[in-house]
Amino acid sequence: MISTKAYAAQSKTTPLAPFIFFRRNVKESDVHIEILFCGVCHSDIHQARDEWGGAMYPMVPGHEIVGKIISIGEKVTNFKIGETVGVGVMIDSCRECKNCKNDLEQYCDEGITGTYNAIERDGKTVAQGGYSNQIVVDEKYVLHISDKLDLSAAAPLLCAGITTYSPLRYAGVTKGMKVGVIGLGGLGHMAVKFAVAFGAEVTVLSTSPHKETDAKKLGAHQFLLTTDENQMASYKRYFNVLLDAVSANHNYTKYLDLLDIDGKLLVVGLPQEQPKVSPFSLITNRRSIIGSMIGGIKETQEMHDFCALHNIVSEVEVIPMNAINEAYERMIKGDVKYRFVIDTSTL
Repeated sequence: MISTKAYAAQSKTTPLAPFIFFRRNVKESDVHIEILFCGVCHSDIHQARDEWGGAMYPMVPGHEIVGKIISIGEKVTNFKIGETVGVGVMIDSCRECKNCKNDLEQYCDEGITGTYNAIERDGKTVAQGGYSNQIVVDEKYVLHISDKLDLSAAAPLLCAGITTYSPLRYAGVTKGMKVGVIGLGGLGHMAVKFAVAFGAEVTVLSTSPHKETDAKKLGAHQFLLTTDENQMASYKRYFNVLLDAVSANHNYTKYLDLLDIDGKLLVVGLPQEQPKVSPFSLITNRRSIIGSMIGGIKETQEMHDFCALHNIVSEVEVIPMNAINEAYERMIKGDVKYRFVIDTSTL
């Protein structure tokens, strides 16, 4: 067993604190990774504080992991010692259902094995995440990461990146299309970067007028203040695609009315309350609402290769491990542009 340093939540009400636990020894198909950086996702807060239910303690969060390989199992063929790699939201799946076989492991019929707060496929080991100095993962669920990228800023690509890349690709976003991004946060800012890189005309939709400057810096062509009824009226039936990254409670109908014929509302935000939807807004212009959850391993690798080619990374603030509790409170207040990333050498 491999002794591992980490920060963990011991209950839903206690702050994260130093924790020692043991990783499994390296099996024949495993990759042993020294973690360099780990992004901080808002879902880490939800799970550490048991806001979604099903929390298992002690819990080491973190599923946006970038590091260097320090050892490999004897049957590993796709990776070598010293290579820069990443681990995202899942570390296993059933591998046998049609979705797994079609490179859609995120929709595994049995459910994925999450990188943390999950029981591994042996039925007894509790998976622990990237707020730690090392991790052992089957090579099938490890990604190649280009050293051309800023590695700290590349870490959030493993969740925030693929969560927005996948639905935009599914919707066929390409040059000449009109794409709106609702909400300019950790997810939204990545959606802007991808949609711009795909050649679309990109508009940021927000309730906060001060975000217009940042939207333009990120490459957006236009800004729509959604609290301004005149502006909203001028964009009716305008967009081909809207990506909704807002987790606050809101009315989907308001945005459906902005979609043109066959327009798609891509949902990646998770409001606590069931959103309101008018059937008339759906049948008008044959609009659709489409949900999306991360991406499969093949598509996540495709995204990283695209990012390396176009130098796309997340906008980050790097923090030491002992600042994680303060970072959680700042995230809740929206005081981050746009992702926190832990430098795990500070453990």
